[in-house]
Amino acid sequence: MKPKTVILTLLILIALGLGFVLRGLFTEPHQSAKEAGSNATGRRRVESMPGMTMSGERRILYYQDPMHPWYKSDKPGVAPDCGMKLVPVYADEQAAQPSTSAALHLSAEKQQLIGIETAAVEERNLVRTIRATARLNYDETKVAHVHSKVEGWIGKVFVDYTGQLIQKGQPLFTIYSPDLLATQDEYLLALKARQTLANSPIDGVRSGSEALLHAARRRLELWDMTDAQIKALEERGQPQKEITVYSTVSGFVVDRKAYENVRVTPDLDLYTVADLSTIWAEADVFEYEASLVGTGQRAVVTLPALPGAAFAARISYIYPQLNSETRTLRVRLDLDNPKFLLKPGMYSDVEIKVGLGRSLVVPPDAVLDSGTRQIVFLDRGNGYFEPREVELGERGDDYTVVTHGLQRGDRVVTRANFLLDSESSLRQVVSSMPDMPGMKK
Repeated sequence: MKPKTVILTLLILIALGLGFVLRGLFTEPHQSAKEAGSNATGRRRVESMPGMTMSGERRILYYQDPMHPWYKSDKPGVAPDCGMKLVPVYADEQAAQPSTSAALHLSAEKQQLIGIETAAVEERNLVRTIRATARLNYDETKVAHVHSKVEGWIGKVFVDYTGQLIQKGQPLFTIYSPDLLATQDEYLLALKARQTLANSPIDGVRSGSEALLHAARRRLELWDMTDAQIKALEERGQPQKEITVYSTVSGFVVDRKAYENVRVTPDLDLYTVADLSTIWAEADVFEYEASLVGTGQRAVVTLPALPGAAFAARISYIYPQLNSETRTLRVRLDLDNPKFLLKPGMYSDVEIKVGLGRSLVVPPDAVLDSGTRQIVFLDRGNGYFEPREVELGERGDDYTVVTHGLQRGDRVVTRANFLLDSESSLRQVVSSMPDMPGMKK
């Protein structure tokens, strides 16, 4: 073979070998062109799904401190300020966000971490308890003063100390009175005159003797001589020097000025007797609650001196003037005191329950009150919480009336809403800041 022919043959073999090598580099083994095209289409579908990577996993936007959401990082790790492990924020969470820009999204783990709790907005019968302090006092309608109707001198004293419990009809003291002694003589003379003139043929004489006897007896009765004492006077036929004075009321002696051998006059207050079977509790109600109380309302009174005991009471009077220093209104309550456990001067606590009707209500903890605005966080579902401005009405013991901004069936955050409000405010601040290294908006 000629040398030129050999060289040409070698060049053809080398060209064929390079072609096979290059084809193996650009074509995967055991894969047809159709299969390659199918795989390329699958990769394009995965890449087109929002929040998904080529391998079908959720795409992470950034990492965030769960306790301080404003700290964000491109890489996992721990927060430099509190040492908390950074949690991922996924693209699909951002894509599912409600249309309102004010809504916040928290994963279930974050909600559990900060302790979020919610409650339903519902209609309830609202009850408000008015609490006040009170001081027990005497029932002024059952306080009696004992006087002598005649002038004279006290002889013997039977009730001789303050605080003694006396009963109606119990003897108090004896008194010597010249006027009372003379009236006894007049009654005895009138009694004898009637007996003497009973058979007189003159009608005017008989009627005159009867009138004189009646007048003398009436004077003795007005000077507190009892029927038994007058009968004893008639049977005895002689006036009695000292007459016993009996109590006309029952109760405790709270003041005493009756002493032996003391000269007394009708204007001298010898005893002050208080009936403690009923007692007053005078409570001070704050001015802003005064419009809720009225006469006839029921209340419960408790005392530190009697732990575990509760006494039913009723508002009987509301004083007309307001205390300008304490801004309170005095309210008087009546209490039964059959065993005399309640003592005047004791301090007590009063609870008055007032019904405010049926209304749409939320728990008070759900409301963030800035003084000018009232905000609640509405649970929108799927981890989203929306701040909502509301208008409030009366506040009860456990619930607050909502007059505008919510409807029945809504759910509001009742715990950790302050953290939600802080995060919402901080996100607004961060979103207004320029880009900084290591942080994302």
